[in-house]
Amino acid sequence: MDTAAILTELPRLRRYARAMVGDRAAADDLVQDTLERAWSRFAQWRPGSDLRAWLFGIMHNLRVDQLRRPGVKTLPMDDEEFEVPTRATQTDRLEVIDLESALARLPEEQRAVVLLVALEEMSYDEVASTLDIPMGTVMSRLSRGRERLRLILEGRQPVTNLRVVR
Repeated sequence: MDTAAILTELPRLRRYARAMVGDRAAADDLVQDTLERAWSRFAQWRPGSDLRAWLFGIMHNLRVDQLRRPGVKTLPMDDEEFEVPTRATQTDRLEVIDLESALARLPEEQRAVVLLVALEEMSYDEVASTLDIPMGTVMSRLSRGRERLRLILEGRQPVTNLRVVR
């Protein structure tokens, strides 16, 4: 693993972290923690394997750890708000805000799969190895996540169909 290979993955790592966390500073912290863990665990990386999937797996595990550990609520120091790039129409901005809000309402495991497939354009196999889950689980979470996202964006309440199995 060389520095150039890691540097080429930085934009993808930042984009995924930003989509997962929602806050620019927290996303940058997550990327930094990911890179720090990757360097400290360099011996665990298998040469010839997919560096991108390995880094995303580290980031995913760090995010899961963050969610499990209660944190102290902090306020950003800078006054600059993140502005979503938009075209000239107001509806585009509203659609992006709606999509961001809908993504935030997805369960964490569904959001991770949807973002890796849709935003990062990873194959199901890459997502499965990144999240360390079976490919069938990836397809199931993606299907349920897309359906739930569609219902949320249509303004309908997602229904959970749970059955009692005896």
